[in-house]
Amino acid sequence: MPGPPPEHPHLRLLKGNPGKRPARKLPEPARTKECPPPPRHLQGYAKEAWLELAPELHRLNLLTTLDVGPFSVYCAAYAMWRQADEAIEEMAKQDPRGHVLTVKGSAGSQITNPLLRIASQAMDDMRRIGAEFGLSPNARLRLSGINPASPPSKFDGLLK
Repeated sequence: MPGPPPEHPHLRLLKGNPGKRPARKLPEPARTKECPPPPRHLQGYAKEAWLELAPELHRLNLLTTLDVGPFSVYCAAYAMWRQADEAIEEMAKQDPRGHVLTVKGSAGSQITNPLLRIASQAMDDMRRIGAEFGLSPNARLRLSGINPASPPSKFDGLLK
C-alpha cells in the first residue's frame, strides 16, 4: 500500500499543518454563503442529523456543493442506526427474559437478530464516512491542533 490517503486541505490547515509541508492547491468546488439545505430524500432521523451537523461543517469549509451526496449518505446511515436501535429497544421491552440478541431461524435454531447486524453495519458506515468529515472524537482533537490536557506555557509564542 502506498500509505495513508491524502487529507483535505482544510483539515490539514485546521490541524495546524503538523508536517510543515506546503499545502497543495486543490480545485475547490463552489461553496455557497449559506449552508446547503438537506436533500429532499432525507426524512426523519436523517434530516435531523443534517440539520444538526451540516451548519458546523459548512462553517469549517468542510461541506461544499460536491459534499452534499457523501454527507447525505452519512445522515442516512445515522437514520438506519437509530431505527434499528429503537426496534431492538422495543423488542427488549416486549421480551421479559431479555432474549433480544437472538431470534428463531427458519429451521427453528437460534440465530443472531438481523437488527443487530443492521445497526452494526450502519455504525461502521457512520464511523468510516464521518472520518472523512472529521466527525469522530479523535478527529476533533486533531482538528484543534492543540493538546487540551496541557495548560498553556509562558513560553508559547516566543519563537514565532
